[in-house]
Amino acid sequence: MTAPLLEIAGLRVALPAGSDRAHAVDGIALDVRANEVLCVVGESGSGKSLTAHAVMGLVPKGLAVAGSIRFEGRELLGMAEAERRRLRGSRMAMIFQEPMAALNPVMRIGDQIAEVFRFHGRPDRDGSRTLALLDAVGLPDPALIRHARPFQLSGGQRQRAMIAMALALDPVLLIADEPTTALDVTTQAQILDLLRAIQAARSMAVMLITHDIGVVREMAHRVAVMQEGRVVETGPAADVLGRPQHAYTQRLLAAVPKLQPRPDRSAELGATVLEGRGLAKTYAGRAGLFRPGRRVAAVAGVDLSLRRGEALGIVGESGSGKSTLARMVVRLVDADAGTLTLAGVDGNLLALRGRRLGPVRRRVQMVFQDPWGSLNPRRRVHEIVAQGLLAHGMDRRQARARVDELLALVALDPSSAERFPNEFSGGQRQRIGLARALALEPELLVADEPVSALDVSVQAQVLDLIADIQRKLQLAVLFITHDLRVASQVCDRIAVMRRGEVVEAGPSAEVLFRPRHEYTRLLLASVPGRGVGEETGSA
Repeated sequence: MTAPLLEIAGLRVALPAGSDRAHAVDGIALDVRANEVLCVVGESGSGKSLTAHAVMGLVPKGLAVAGSIRFEGRELLGMAEAERRRLRGSRMAMIFQEPMAALNPVMRIGDQIAEVFRFHGRPDRDGSRTLALLDAVGLPDPALIRHARPFQLSGGQRQRAMIAMALALDPVLLIADEPTTALDVTTQAQILDLLRAIQAARSMAVMLITHDIGVVREMAHRVAVMQEGRVVETGPAADVLGRPQHAYTQRLLAAVPKLQPRPDRSAELGATVLEGRGLAKTYAGRAGLFRPGRRVAAVAGVDLSLRRGEALGIVGESGSGKSTLARMVVRLVDADAGTLTLAGVDGNLLALRGRRLGPVRRRVQMVFQDPWGSLNPRRRVHEIVAQGLLAHGMDRRQARARVDELLALVALDPSSAERFPNEFSGGQRQRIGLARALALEPELLVADEPVSALDVSVQAQVLDLIADIQRKLQLAVLFITHDLRVASQVCDRIAVMRRGEVVEAGPSAEVLFRPRHEYTRLLLASVPGRGVGEETGSA
């Protein structure tokens, strides 16, 4: 067996005083060999990303790093920064979780790749190597893409551009930190196929950081499981995934949602709460240097209905129109055509304006995908949750008592109401968003990708919480997701959207196990690491 390319021994990364533990990474040992994919898995806060940052020399200033990190036989800790910069990009490279944050928003894609060549003294004067990289990662029309800026590309295209930058100088070690977390299943499958092909073709060592067990099943040769800064289990992927020894690994695997639709609950459902007919929204695309302006039908003649106590899942790729549809229902986006009726409200909701919308907004509430972006960071939790109550005339004393009830309902300690959003984990922030949405006792809850950014165990907790609250309150839930496994856990019916249209709809069991439309079958085939008992039927 060849010697490890990367060897980590006794690595510790200290946390600031007052943190919930002394070390973010606490004495771990890992190694990665050439032509191997090591997947490092664990919950948020387990230390997996900080381990990757320590290897790259990107740990935030003020956090003490100790131990040993040897790369190609050389000790990285204590190495002069100038020498370490020369290694980054040339011998080792990193793909980050959020390409929009990692790419320079004002620089063209081609210029950002060319900058890598120039920084390491190998300028790409004629641009041929940049074009070849863009072509190698499967971007359409590289000559056009090289002139685009990041905001002009889709999420999958931005991730491919970042992969091109990472591969520019043929590194022997590639670190990928949650490279597919925010992508829909078909784009995720494409990126994983791309990484697998590149790794095999170049015999690279890959250290893949992820919380997605499906991705681990697809990619890993070996697996290391981290919990609270420590490696609790490591070994060949087949052993760790098939015969986990540690209780934490067993819990992680048990928390992975399966394609296992809800039992038929139609007899328990109430009257129709929401009905939409012919809903449509078209956006005027912005003209650019290389493309004329064009009109894009985000939602094209969609019908939907939802009964009290029922959960309807809207699934599809990014750009399918599902989030636009959700925002039309809560009146954050004005529809161009169609009718939308809510039980007990006269007329078309889409025609209501101003004060007439107030009663409707109270009855229809939304939980957003990004709890960090949707919660005011300058307000304490009790202010965030009580905002709607106070706006609708409740006095402050009653509102504070109601906030305590709501926090208890979403399994948060009411004493945490004095804290700010940044003092909570991602899953806890999503619970706060849910408490805020439930404050006004809505009849319809619209949840837009509410668990897409959460690790599997926290995701399972939030999904169980939503299902429990739905049963207790007989809520109608419109659940937007790109994850078919998640949809199967919480949705009674599923509607599949593609390019603004619903191409298939029906009970969850029908759509997931007897799909009729080719696109639905494609979505199901793209689910990473589908396990035994999750095979879908054919039509």
